[in-house]
Amino acid sequence: MTVRGPRGAVFENVDLEVPPGGLLVVQGHGGSGRTALLLALAGRMRFVSGAIRVGGHTLPGAAHRVRKVVGVARAEPAVDWEGRLRVAEVIAERRWIGRLAQRQIRAALEVVGVEPPERALVEDLEPPTALLLAVGLTLAEYPGALVVDDVERGCTLDQRLVVWEALERVRGTGCTVLAGTTEPAWPVADPVVVELPRHSAGELPPATTDSGTEASP
Repeated sequence: MTVRGPRGAVFENVDLEVPPGGLLVVQGHGGSGRTALLLALAGRMRFVSGAIRVGGHTLPGAAHRVRKVVGVARAEPAVDWEGRLRVAEVIAERRWIGRLAQRQIRAALEVVGVEPPERALVEDLEPPTALLLAVGLTLAEYPGALVVDDVERGCTLDQRLVVWEALERVRGTGCTVLAGTTEPAWPVADPVVVELPRHSAGELPPATTDSGTEASP
């Protein structure tokens, strides 16, 4: 699988297979194509060659169906929150968009182990709390797979451990986790690891209009 920008390849010749309920760790620094690869696997990024099979759907042809199966918790700048929103507002918005009951939200947040104060601003949350809130609200919609990028950003070593343990619990629900990081995953069981070289190929192409994930070049 290959994605190209105006100045060349964003990433190219990626070949991987992630089993249902598995964990993909895409490791790379800024400009490596890490976020673009995650968005491509979620059906939200055009690619110029190759194919991705997500459950019973194949990209690029079934992007609309794949977007319904793969939830994106964080993949900046494409998917992020407005920091001035309060936690209660973010939860209310997700309930309305996803037609979710409060019990679904509560159960998902219990899985990831966070209970942020509802009056707090998103931008004031500790980095792992903000990340796991996003993961929990995405998990509440019962996706087959879940994308979360920059998992260790702003976290101490102890907080990184908390985040990876929470993502392991997400896997325990049967949800496939597709994670992006600048550092090696730690500690996780049997991850599929893709290490991308540091480079920049300019602007990314725009996005196009239960499950394991398989990509081929």
